[in-house]
Amino acid sequence: MFVIDPKEGTEMKKVLTGVFAISLASEIALAGGYKIPEQSLRSTGTAGAYFSSANAPDAAYFNPANMSFMKDGWGLEVGMRYIVLPSIDFSGRTLDPATTSFTANQNFSSEKESFLAPYFHYVSPKVGKLRFGLSFTTPGGLSKKWEGNIAQAYAKNFHLEVYEASLSASYEITESISVGGGLRGVYSRGEVEFAHPGGGYSISMDGDTAIKPGLFISASVKPTKELTISTLYRSKVDLKIKGDASGYFVTNPGPPPTIYSFDTSGNVKIPLPAEWRLGASYKWNKTTFELTYERTFWSDYEKLDFNFGDPNVEGSSFGEAKPKDWKDTNTYRFAVLHEFNDKLTGMAGIAYDETPVPERTLGFELPDSDGWILSAGGIYKPEPKVEIGVAYLYFMKKDRSVNNDRIQGKFKDISAHMLTLSIGYSF
Repeated sequence: MFVIDPKEGTEMKKVLTGVFAISLASEIALAGGYKIPEQSLRSTGTAGAYFSSANAPDAAYFNPANMSFMKDGWGLEVGMRYIVLPSIDFSGRTLDPATTSFTANQNFSSEKESFLAPYFHYVSPKVGKLRFGLSFTTPGGLSKKWEGNIAQAYAKNFHLEVYEASLSASYEITESISVGGGLRGVYSRGEVEFAHPGGGYSISMDGDTAIKPGLFISASVKPTKELTISTLYRSKVDLKIKGDASGYFVTNPGPPPTIYSFDTSGNVKIPLPAEWRLGASYKWNKTTFELTYERTFWSDYEKLDFNFGDPNVEGSSFGEAKPKDWKDTNTYRFAVLHEFNDKLTGMAGIAYDETPVPERTLGFELPDSDGWILSAGGIYKPEPKVEIGVAYLYFMKKDRSVNNDRIQGKFKDISAHMLTLSIGYSF
């Protein structure tokens, strides 16, 4: 058993500062850091490249400027995504907060996790040169568990849900130029738990945010009937997560040991970063080629600073700020969509995605790395006004070796699967 001294600056205090900042704040930050760009059937089936060619109700979310180019009338798409996060394997040494020294080489894995994420998109008929859209999406989320090993000292269990409602509009300047934009409201909630296997501390937390506003703007140009060039910007949204934290930590090992129990309030402010997209699509006969570049401005995520209602917790290692120093990232996406006939359309995509997490701040809560995305899907129209579809996406990330002040080892088999089912109706 070990001691947490709320007042003295020790090596133990530094270690536990890292434990707390990583386990809680990184989980909440994953609203954007582990974002889910694929918010529709077509986006899933094209590895997220679907953007400048958007011509369905999901244009309300992905590229509202394109609503001006769509066939007039009402449009609706409703869908569900089933996301699976397979277990991640770790081999190496981990800093034990109890001894402030590294363990011997160990091999263990996270637990397999899965969850459902619904969405819908709606586009109104044209009102003069205007058109309106409404979307409900779940643009971020994570569920991860490390149990029965030293990793649970940093991230035993956490679960995050992020919901967004957005209202958009487009304005047709000419038959080949359109602009669009809208407002977004983001809400998130999360639960997190971490506990040292030796019993030195155990903490569980839950919290949520008020609905925080943001905006997005887009523009599309059609130099020719076949070619569309688009750009979009989504603003940063600062989320202030408020909730409760309860648990205990040992302040004196004794014997008998002295344990401090707490049940207090807490809050932390975390940015959801801005995003910029630039894309082009070209339709050749019945085949559409799409290329999209995406820039996410993660460098706003510099540090985490928690505030607690209990002064003993606030003055302890758990109340100290933790540097994160994430970096801006690039994602490159390419896709092909082909209309086999009036009823059936196929699609496939590939993308390369960079991680924002630097090696020195990487931990068990998000063992992230650069990776490739592969996807495929199909859309079937049993009648002109109805469509049903299915798409599958596989995200395979590179193995990542880590050598920082908490981890000396390698993460393997980092991946994710997504299956999307949808139904659309126009009238």
